[in-house]
Amino acid sequence: MKADHFCKNYEELGFAKLDTGRTSRTGTSEAIFCAGKTPEQLLRILQTFREKGIRVLGTRCSKEQAEFIANAGEKIRYDELSRTISLADETPARQKRGRSGGKAAQMVAKLGSVAVCCAGTADLPIAEEAAKTLEFNGVKVVRQYDVGIAGLHRLLSKVEEIRKASVVIAVAGMEGALPGVIAGLVKAPVIAVPTSVGYGASFGGISALLTMLNTCAEGVTVVNIDNGFGAAIAAFRMLQIN
Repeated sequence: MKADHFCKNYEELGFAKLDTGRTSRTGTSEAIFCAGKTPEQLLRILQTFREKGIRVLGTRCSKEQAEFIANAGEKIRYDELSRTISLADETPARQKRGRSGGKAAQMVAKLGSVAVCCAGTADLPIAEEAAKTLEFNGVKVVRQYDVGIAGLHRLLSKVEEIRKASVVIAVAGMEGALPGVIAGLVKAPVIAVPTSVGYGASFGGISALLTMLNTCAEGVTVVNIDNGFGAAIAAFRMLQIN
């Protein structure tokens, strides 16, 4: 792909330059970080992508933003737990590929699945951000929630199911030990997501982040605090390597 093609592949809105060529460059759907944007800005961004026929996922979308967009007449899919939003008339990537047949359908089968595991119920918003992002990009997700080390038997009862996944995303706050434990039990690469869940000395997720960075278990990759979206995209690209 020529450099001048990259330079022209965006839509100028004044307050934003919308990336209209991300899917062709990277294979992943376009994404919007909704936090910090006004409802009016977010509405115009979504409408512009819809008019161009581009699938887009919004992350960190507030309930107020979603209600504004719905009241403006747009049909949306909004998940309050994960704070993700997309336009309701968009076909999920997995269904779209599956219906197209041939190589596209084969690619769906070859992608494999991602196990999204979280230590506790308080970590669910970040775990679901990862899960919803993967599903939007056509990846099968197996959820294993509330399997933290405080009750190790809960995790051990699900190990065989987790081992079937091609990639594992492990989400944890507090001391952040879950990814290291899982990495010692499975062959798949583990993507660790520290969360800001915890008491004072967790320092808003820094305690979990440092634990994950310093784990002695092999094959652990660590993303930023509360970054379920980043973990999902990393997992998606790992799946495509094969």
